[in-house]
Amino acid sequence: MHVELRQSGDVVIVDLKGKLTLGLGDQILRDTIDELLAENRRKILLNLSEVSFIDSAGVGELVAGLRTARRFGASLKLLQAGERVQQTLFTARLLPIFELYPTEAEALAHFES
Repeated sequence: MHVELRQSGDVVIVDLKGKLTLGLGDQILRDTIDELLAENRRKILLNLSEVSFIDSAGVGELVAGLRTARRFGASLKLLQAGERVQQTLFTARLLPIFELYPTEAEALAHFES
């Protein structure tokens, strides 16, 4: 798992690449979200377009990240989940819980509203 951060206004976009799985992948995601919240970042967009696979640990870390963000009064949204990742989230019945957007522009607009 590789993570790159970029900024669009007051939204931090976290570009995730690789497999979001037990071990390094879920730990990197947890650490990244924790660091952003510690820096008082309150608008976080996780770009999943380059995530090729997600397992139950990765799904669990997405849910934990959402809970932690909400506890800090932050928003965490998902962007461009591939078909395989979307299917995993759908099977886990998590799509209604997360805000998932097909384009970056759409996701950024929803942070503003």
